[in-house]
Amino acid sequence: MKQPNSVDHPGSVWLLAEVYGWRCEPVSKRKIQMLNDVPQTKDSGSASEDDFAVQVYSDIACNRCGCVCDDLSISVAQDRIVEFQPDCSVANPWFESLRTALPSSPADINGRDVDLEEALDEAARMIRKARAPLFFGLSRSSTDGQRAVCELADRIGATIDTTASIGHGPSIVAFQNAGESTSTLGEVRHRSDLVIYWACDPLTSHPRHMERFVEAAGFSIPNGRKDRHVVVVDSEATATSAKADTFLRIQKGSDFEVLWTLRALLKGIDIYESTVGGVDVDSLRQLVQRMKASHYGAVFFGVTLTESLTGNTNVEALLRLVTDLNMFTRFVARRMRVPGDVTGADSVLCWQTGYPFSVNLSRGFPRFNPVEYSAGPMLERGETDCVILVGAERVDRFSEAARSNLRRIPVILLDPPNANWNVRADVRFNTAIYGIHRRATAYRMDEVPVPLRQILNSSLPSDDEVLRAILKRL
Repeated sequence: MKQPNSVDHPGSVWLLAEVYGWRCEPVSKRKIQMLNDVPQTKDSGSASEDDFAVQVYSDIACNRCGCVCDDLSISVAQDRIVEFQPDCSVANPWFESLRTALPSSPADINGRDVDLEEALDEAARMIRKARAPLFFGLSRSSTDGQRAVCELADRIGATIDTTASIGHGPSIVAFQNAGESTSTLGEVRHRSDLVIYWACDPLTSHPRHMERFVEAAGFSIPNGRKDRHVVVVDSEATATSAKADTFLRIQKGSDFEVLWTLRALLKGIDIYESTVGGVDVDSLRQLVQRMKASHYGAVFFGVTLTESLTGNTNVEALLRLVTDLNMFTRFVARRMRVPGDVTGADSVLCWQTGYPFSVNLSRGFPRFNPVEYSAGPMLERGETDCVILVGAERVDRFSEAARSNLRRIPVILLDPPNANWNVRADVRFNTAIYGIHRRATAYRMDEVPVPLRQILNSSLPSDDEVLRAILKRL
């Protein structure tokens, strides 16, 4: 029996279901089209029930952003993803790329496909020759891969840096100085009646954040969004500001002044200026009164708050404001982490080395210095002679000088075959995807570990398998 080949006749899918006795559910035209696109077996005329059966996996976690939503439904046929729900502008392109077969070659050397053993031998030779190796990335890996990085780096005396150094690194420095009043996202959903988004646009960067944690009902917020007041503070109008109850548009680069003014108003200090940061003081005074009157407040801030020479002081001002607010009510602060498991990378490095990023192990013990041991500045200064990229997603954010030096030195890259970041690599390993081809663990932006399940088969090795195989060769 042939597979239905027309999206205009969805009844043919139901006919197959009746013939074979499959458990079937209503499907969209999009899903039927995806089924039609799945490659046929060599002898489609003799296809069995298993060739066309659609297996539905529920409560699947997606680690494309820091929300790590764990309520996805994914349909699989012939070891291909044919449907995924719910819709998400960040996750959609990723799952679409997994509809087609991934390359079967596990590795290449200078663009030439090779078997895994040859690539492992060459990578081990490059690392053995290096005097100042650098690991960078880790935010698209998982706990197993990140632990394997620490093991290998400890053995060879390397530097480890994550994408936090070009993202929320200044926030981490601010936490070290001022502490952090925090909570889980579940607590925010169930208790918060005031949510502030500062210098971020979650409807674009984290499309389901508001849906899951602001619009959803909670134990103390039975009516969901109707029981919450949403405030956006930003230097420009965004998709999120359009849905906010209050939008304070401040001047670009004036975050510190506005935050410090809010602290002063909270402490009852008179402000004699009529405007601060482009916002009239009366509006800031109203915001302070709203924050004090809330039963539970949460402020989410984006990486934009850190993007200045004094980014850590901006975040520290926000953290100290939240600490002050806890004299009146319960208030928490959370970073909007973008790469899926950058929080996991921070956590694993902390429990393995004592520090979250920019860690040097060349002396046999960990040293932490974001200025000295961050990947970008090290590449700019030419202080590394071999780079192992565990995911190349953020390499394009390096300075031109750093990227230029990266092109001159040996590079080993571990990345899924459907990830193409135009990064030159002497040895590239095409790795299995955690949460798709391997079971794993990812950390949500609130440091809650979320299990990742396997839904597809793959002969490709995972990050941890590659790194531990290299370690055995040293």
